[in-house]
Amino acid sequence: MVAAIGVRDARPSDADALVALWRELSTAAGLPSRLPAPPSVAAAEVAVSKHLDDPFGRLLVVELDGQVHGMAYLRRTAISPLHDDTTVTVEYLHVSDTSRRHGLGKALIAEAVTWAEHESCVHLAVVAPAIAREANRFLARLGLGQAGVLRFANTHTVRRRLTAEHAPNLLALLSSRRSAVARRAVSSRVEPESAGK
Repeated sequence: MVAAIGVRDARPSDADALVALWRELSTAAGLPSRLPAPPSVAAAEVAVSKHLDDPFGRLLVVELDGQVHGMAYLRRTAISPLHDDTTVTVEYLHVSDTSRRHGLGKALIAEAVTWAEHESCVHLAVVAPAIAREANRFLARLGLGQAGVLRFANTHTVRRRLTAEHAPNLLALLSSRRSAVARRAVSSRVEPESAGK
């Protein structure tokens, strides 16, 4: 029997499944994630409701035999700040580990392409973690090439690092001064010997 696959816009009643998928996505590859922690189900319900009225974004779910097993977030934006062309960007593309190799990822990408064509977007971009080899191979087979690397951190971390980079490093400064003093001491000992020859 062939499994029934369906892609649709997420509804608030999908919040439980979306939170579970987010939890799985944020721990993919067994590595610590920089993604935000999974939201509460109530917060997810509110967020999903907002996406229902967004003309520039869609939160999709993919079902296998009536159960949600994957998600993707589509955004329609300008391809760059210097072009009029628009693109559909697929973010947070994830299919449950237990439901891979059934065509769910292809179904989500197919819906993204359909929406891009409907919105007259001639480009499609998909964000995928650099360490997700299987996902990147899948996307490459569909004709998507790497265009860049998306890096993600909270603003507090970046601010702290920026401040540390621009503040003088006291230990390095003291070390370089000690080295300079030591070099002067060595050169002052060497000079009198050479002067006497």
